[in-house]
Amino acid sequence: MLTCVRWYVAYPLSLRHLEEIMAERGISVDYSTVHRWALKLLPALNRIFHRHKRPVGKSWRMDDAYILVRGQWKYLYRAVDMTGHTIDFLLRAKRAKAAARRFFARAIAQHGQPDTVTIDGSPANLAALHDLNAGQETPIAVRPSQILNNIVEQDHRAIKRLTRPMLGFKDFRCARILLGGIELMHMLAKGQMLDPTGSGPSAAEQFYSLAA
Repeated sequence: MLTCVRWYVAYPLSLRHLEEIMAERGISVDYSTVHRWALKLLPALNRIFHRHKRPVGKSWRMDDAYILVRGQWKYLYRAVDMTGHTIDFLLRAKRAKAAARRFFARAIAQHGQPDTVTIDGSPANLAALHDLNAGQETPIAVRPSQILNNIVEQDHRAIKRLTRPMLGFKDFRCARILLGGIELMHMLAKGQMLDPTGSGPSAAEQFYSLAA
């Protein structure tokens, strides 16, 4: 079942695809069972991963992507550092200053305050950063720049490539958990988990080690 969950968040496969693939291997697995196990396992694996996540840089690129949930567009706030490593992500129902502020507050709580945040000029994101800076002794430098933000916009593609076969999420909770699993695999593929052995394990090996 762990293999099915990994495939679901690592490759552009639907649950029906996974059921068929396992049947070809002589294993009877109902697609709804894979879904239930994904919702059960992924939050726990994400918590373990974050205890072993590599530090990120102090120059952030932040943007939001559209995600379809029950036929309505929701907003996945994401940030990467200047090398493309994922800093944080947060699914919110609305694109607003409060949502952006919560994203930044959570990312800063996990990784410390950045020196610079580059955004695409969104008024809500800019207002959120101004709010945060109002309470800071050393303010964050804010750079509105579409060109410099290309790195995070390109990074969105890896997430959207996997959500497309899912044809939208059924509810907000499922979307939040499954997106967390997709982001987890994406970070493992980018080598963002500390490797004390120095053996350079694959993304799949890293995923399975989280459950060990």
